[in-house]
Amino acid sequence: MLAIALILLPDFSLILLGLLLRRRFAYPAEFWGHLERLVYYLMFPALLFRAVSRTELDIAPALDMFIAGFGFSVVGIVLGVLGRWLLKPDGRVFASCVQTGFRFNTYIGLAVVDRLSGHAGIASFAVLIGVMVPWVNAVSVWFLARQGGASVWRELAKNPLIVATVSGFIVSLFGLPLPGEVNHVLDLLAAAALPLGLLSVGAGLRAEGLRASLPLVNYFTFVKLVAVPAAAWGLALLLGLKGLYFQSVLVLAALPTASSAYILAVRMGGDGRTVATIITVNVFVAMVTLPLWLGLAL
Repeated sequence: MLAIALILLPDFSLILLGLLLRRRFAYPAEFWGHLERLVYYLMFPALLFRAVSRTELDIAPALDMFIAGFGFSVVGIVLGVLGRWLLKPDGRVFASCVQTGFRFNTYIGLAVVDRLSGHAGIASFAVLIGVMVPWVNAVSVWFLARQGGASVWRELAKNPLIVATVSGFIVSLFGLPLPGEVNHVLDLLAAAALPLGLLSVGAGLRAEGLRASLPLVNYFTFVKLVAVPAAAWGLALLLGLKGLYFQSVLVLAALPTASSAYILAVRMGGDGRTVATIITVNVFVAMVTLPLWLGLAL
């Protein structure tokens, strides 16, 4: 497990570097906000589209992997909803925070599988997130739209991660060729997505509301980093997953919650401060829990 921690050290170092740059250098808050939106709306969709469109989709062998993915995400959703009855937060706060129990930070996930298994790991992981990203984003948008009165379908249609993933599936499914110049641009954007994404994760870490929201933070951190990976591990064993499929499921489940959860909460009128606090605690706790869970997959 120490060896796994050392493999992940460069990625977590970039997160900490982003935090250091925000705290110690005179970059205005607007800079980091623009960078995060640039990664979220352009670079990361390019990375997802590139990965999914270049992956040969053989659904049958990966079906059990998809079942495990949906299974552990449902565990996160159910436990998230249970938190409303246990902790009784305000409806707006609950709609914002529930997504942190089942969403995942794909920036960190892709960086992790790249270090663990290289291109083969990314291909397997890309197929899984190609299915899971639209699903978890749809559920997240539904909770916030239901609370805020927005149109769920309009929000889904505008989500860049869903648009990129579905577009990549279409290109792969029909074997549509892309011009070499387009592929080169996608390669350049994808290459910048992970390091800038990790830096923006670090720069976005906040803990101003930790004391006031400690029960919520503790609960959703436990759900995301303990309960959901445990469910994924059990489902993967039950379904007989092995190799890269087993690794992909456990990596995805054990990741800290998505930093884009904050963007979604703010954009849809939710409680961004509490979500940002949960994300922050998730990232630091995951520096310990992620290597422990990955020790079960290797």
